[in-house]
Amino acid sequence: MNLGKMFIIIGVIFLVIGIIWTFIGRLPGDLSFKKGNVTFYFPIMTSIVISIILSLVFFILGKFR
Repeated sequence: MNLGKMFIIIGVIFLVIGIIWTFIGRLPGDLSFKKGNVTFYFPIMTSIVISIILSLVFFILGKFR
């Protein structure tokens, strides 16, 4: 696989992640703390969902190698 195709695949993966991120937004398992002007947001559940999706994508891409 040449470098151009790899960049296109990575770009498509980031595009899909961006679209999914806007739709799922903040899931129930995400932690958010607010104290005064400071807000701390840690997306635990969102990270797990994205990890599962990326694992499936890379598994499928690995089958075509």
